[in-house]
Amino acid sequence: QSNLYVLYEHAAGFSLFSVKEFEEVSMFLPQVESSVTDLAKFSSIVKLAGFAPFKTAIAALENINAISEGIAPPDLISFLDDFFAKLKKKKCTLGIADAKLGAALTEAIGVQCSHFGVVPEILRGVRFHFAKLVKGFTDKSAGVAQLGLGHSYSRAKVKFNVHRSDNMIIQSIALLDQLDKDVNTFSMRIREWYSYHFPELVKIVPDNYMFAKAAKFIKDRKNLTQDKLDELEKIVLDSAKAQAIIDAAKMSMGMDISIVDLMNIELFAERVVKLSEYRKKLSTYLHNKMNLVAPNLQSLIGDQVGARLISHAGSLTNLAKYPASTVQILGAEKALFRALKTRSNTPKYGLIYHSSFIGRAGLKNKGRISRFLANKCSIASRIDCFLEQPTSVFGESLKQQVEDRLKFYESGDVPRKNIEVMKEAIEAVGLETAAGAVAQPDKKKKKKKRAAEDETEANGASNGNGAAAEEENGNGNADGEPKKKKKKKNKNKEAVEA
Repeated sequence: QSNLYVLYEHAAGFSLFSVKEFEEVSMFLPQVESSVTDLAKFSSIVKLAGFAPFKTAIAALENINAISEGIAPPDLISFLDDFFAKLKKKKCTLGIADAKLGAALTEAIGVQCSHFGVVPEILRGVRFHFAKLVKGFTDKSAGVAQLGLGHSYSRAKVKFNVHRSDNMIIQSIALLDQLDKDVNTFSMRIREWYSYHFPELVKIVPDNYMFAKAAKFIKDRKNLTQDKLDELEKIVLDSAKAQAIIDAAKMSMGMDISIVDLMNIELFAERVVKLSEYRKKLSTYLHNKMNLVAPNLQSLIGDQVGARLISHAGSLTNLAKYPASTVQILGAEKALFRALKTRSNTPKYGLIYHSSFIGRAGLKNKGRISRFLANKCSIASRIDCFLEQPTSVFGESLKQQVEDRLKFYESGDVPRKNIEVMKEAIEAVGLETAAGAVAQPDKKKKKKKRAAEDETEANGASNGNGAAAEEENGNGNADGEPKKKKKKKNKNKEAVEA
């Protein structure tokens, strides 16, 4: 007859429960299901056989992480090994929750594992009554242990490199697109509003940002005089335009406007200017973030197109999992399904259409270059996703390959093979990492050298103080150096001893 032992992984440690009358219990599975919630009945069948508590919270996290991956941790193997060694050659079966972990344990300790039949119900009962089955344990202490480990486990699973978080890129590109729409709408509104008072300004200053700044500065056109030419020139960045604005203000056909209306226009213009400035800052932030998270994708197709691809895929990891054919039409899903439905031509490109390469290609070659570019984007995203030390070397090489392919379509110059280009890029990365490795020991050496110099200076200062004390006692010469005097004194002592 086989003895059944059930392994339960709790936040406090590993526990083994022996199940009495295993064969009989298996026969009455529906009765077991109903009696699981009854402590008196359940405790008569299940008893605690062994318990191995986790020594620290870090150990608990490491063990639980291993178990979640289906790997048998060393602590668990040693605990089970010791336990089953005491039972000697008795026939035993180990009940576990995860089949993958069971396979790993069978391989490690040679005990037969089971995860079906009565085992899930027994484990459900153990989970329900755990605090009462283990002495010195309460519901409160069990809850605290579970909460602590739960937080640590979740944090470890969610935690990524802070500097390489692609979530920030997704939010930044979404905000950037929204800001573009909003700034454009607000600029059109300020143009219409201020044009009632000064309609000629729109033709002289067509740029939205400059127009808002100029409207904020001019306010009432009647007060615009030649004295303000220099300040106006700084805003429009052109002396001829500034002079044209002053001339137009003198003979404008716009209507007069009240002070209250002007105040509102000024406030709104200020808001538009600040939004435009913030958009520039956000664009810089996105550039820096892309340089950290996906430098190769950034080098290949630029900040915004790369960020849109990551955003559309959901994450850099998801983008890395996509085949090149999916990357090619990412963003053109509606057109694809419409084409499939109507049995017409499928789209050649999606979001990657906004990269400069497809615009530069001829009409006949747009589909070809988009396919080639999608292939390179797929490679770049995979390198960025799985490379530990971010570098843009591969991105630059891939970009050059796309440039060479464009030349090939235009002039027929045969481009280099991909394997040659990639070998060169790998060598360049190797040189980079070697240079970085050399630079680090140099820094350490400099630090050690400084520390040694500080120590010698401190020792010198202490020796100087000692010599000064000797001089005061009458043993030293006023003209001599302290260190030399000390040596002489030592020589005299040696002579006396001899």
